[in-house]
Amino acid sequence: MRVVSFTRARAALSDLFSRVVTGGDRVIIERHGHERVAMVSMDDVAALERAEDQADIQAAEAALAEPSPDIPWEEIKRDLGL
Repeated sequence: MRVVSFTRARAALSDLFSRVVTGGDRVIIERHGHERVAMVSMDDVAALERAEDQADIQAAEAALAEPSPDIPWEEIKRDLGL
């Protein structure tokens, strides 16, 4: 993964864009010595989204597998002030 300064990234944006799009490179852009953003391909973004979706699905399935307490309807209404 290539790390470039913000100033260099601004000056070489077209080149960096081409490297990311056609070469599949990943570029980290730093400012004031701190890594701030990354340029990645849309394929990488899609893979990240799929991974996040899968993690969300697994968390939801785990939550649904937990037994839920039996709370009487009257108690729920009372707690909600209904």
